[in-house]
Amino acid sequence: MGLLGRSVINAGGVVHGIMPKELFDRGAALEWITDLKIVENMDVRKKMMMTESDGCIALPGGPGTLEEISQAFSWARIGDNSTPSALLNVDGYYDPLQTMFDQMTEKEFLTRDDRNKLLFSDSLEEIKQFMENYQAPDIRTY
Repeated sequence: MGLLGRSVINAGGVVHGIMPKELFDRGAALEWITDLKIVENMDVRKKMMMTESDGCIALPGGPGTLEEISQAFSWARIGDNSTPSALLNVDGYYDPLQTMFDQMTEKEFLTRDDRNKLLFSDSLEEIKQFMENYQAPDIRTY
């Protein structure tokens, strides 16, 4: 994230960060971030990220990245997040996960309509179009 943020700053952009106090206290904050908010914990961070962002894009990453994009998508399905979620599938990194979501749909653990609300793409232009045209899923009823 530091490399991405520094690239944005170097290109004249703005970087907003939300960090749990625990990580801030360990010295994980980058001093050049345009706007940094320190929050109580990771749950507050994720909620604030979804509230303040126009959408979520997961770049290749580890378990935390996977957990955050899964939560954003899951919350959209129940009506707690109205923003789009996409995964930037660099060099096929997310192919196994895409297959898993397709299998969830085939096995009827995920509706086709909801599956279409999560984009896997290696194209930033396609992700941009997806996000600009996104309509949140219908809120699930039981």
